[in-house]
Amino acid sequence: MLEDDGGVSDSLGLALNNLGHEVVFHRTAESFFSQSPPAASDVVLVDLSLPGIPGGQAVRWLQRLAGPPRVVVVTGQSQTVIDHQLRGLGPLMVVRKPLDFAALVAALPDV
Repeated sequence: MLEDDGGVSDSLGLALNNLGHEVVFHRTAESFFSQSPPAASDVVLVDLSLPGIPGGQAVRWLQRLAGPPRVVVVTGQSQTVIDHQLRGLGPLMVVRKPLDFAALVAALPDV
């Protein structure tokens, strides 16, 4: 999960752990990129409003992997910002803040 807001990442992490998912947190794309890339079977939640490298750029990097993971964009940004950051990308699941956990769970594989 790429999310710089500690409250959001804590809430999401708790909910996803309770559903049986293993959650790894990164507050910046730079921290995320310094690790091994995710597997094709992984799901990566990406906040668009990250410090440093923006979420849209992180999504582009993820989609260029040989075996890209499923990407779910999490954002509280306006539709204009979403459209700008995700311009030219294929269809993506976008979950708006405040979070709708039912929509988020629907984007995740069964455990």
